[in-house]
Amino acid sequence: MSEEVMAVGWDAIDEAVSQLHGEQEPKHYGTMIPYSLGGQDPLDGISAYKSETPVPHWHFVTYGFSELYEKELENKDYSGYGFELTFRLVRSEDEEEPPAWALNLLQNMGRYVFNSGNVFRAGDYLDANGPICLDADTQLTALAFTHDLELAEMDTPNGKVEFIQMVGITEDELEAMQTWKTLGVLQAGINQIPSYITDLTRSSLLRNPEIVEAVERGMMEDGSSTGFLFVDQLAWHTGKKGWFNKQSNVIQLGAKQADVIGKLLRGRIVKERNLSLVGQDLTIVFKPDLQVGYQENEQEITITLNKEAVEELSQNLVPQEKQFAISSLEGVSFQIMKTHIKNQEGAVVKTIG
Repeated sequence: MSEEVMAVGWDAIDEAVSQLHGEQEPKHYGTMIPYSLGGQDPLDGISAYKSETPVPHWHFVTYGFSELYEKELENKDYSGYGFELTFRLVRSEDEEEPPAWALNLLQNMGRYVFNSGNVFRAGDYLDANGPICLDADTQLTALAFTHDLELAEMDTPNGKVEFIQMVGITEDELEAMQTWKTLGVLQAGINQIPSYITDLTRSSLLRNPEIVEAVERGMMEDGSSTGFLFVDQLAWHTGKKGWFNKQSNVIQLGAKQADVIGKLLRGRIVKERNLSLVGQDLTIVFKPDLQVGYQENEQEITITLNKEAVEELSQNLVPQEKQFAISSLEGVSFQIMKTHIKNQEGAVVKTIG
């Protein structure tokens, strides 16, 4: 069998991208040692193309989330994970080589997917807990994911592949996406970030009053699209002594996510939707109900809340160390713990709470 036939998935990506960038020869960065054989980089390759519209930028395209060679997985509908990532990054006119940090960021996304099994789809977001470009003076500390506006989903011999574009976002934009929806916030800001091109020097979209108004209106009308929130600091302690010596269960949360959890509760419970907080060994599910209460299972706690309880709880969920109870929820108190943000070396660079 020829090499061309063996690389049917790779060829399909090349064909789709060539329709956009023509005969341009990309800067291609391949992987010497495959990840499966102990190599450091999970993606087989990344290509970077120069694009001039709407502003000069690099257009990165990955090779490796989909099946590039012969079909191996049982799912016939999708090739591999069913997507490849793209990333658009502002480029200076005299820049001839794409920055290494962007290539490393895409490989890090590969490690995340390959190690966790979690895939990226349009509408997802990811908190980087620090600048997306290490040591850069930038407000972009998280990533959002949307469809690449110029690369449509395609059918390959190995199944469907869609091109998911990664977009650098600020901390408050991330919170707006969590409390409303990712694609809504991005669409509201399309004039400020045309083609969703990442610019490390830009400020938050939420400095624009019109975008703030659009986000607030969307939150009021739609509620939050975030049904599951992964929480780094989440614990349930049974039988702790509470006020007046009553036995009390304690829910522990990190200060960093306390505020957004409060907003999510408003955006979910009030709209008759559940909210699940997912920790490493525990899931806490908040459900709308006229009766306020809780139910304890082995690895899942269910808390039922009415609108009044949601309002009281939300007002207390602030990014500061404290312990409190809400009047209508007997037997449960909440403790907000300090959050320590660490760099890649494990050193604490910021403390919240």
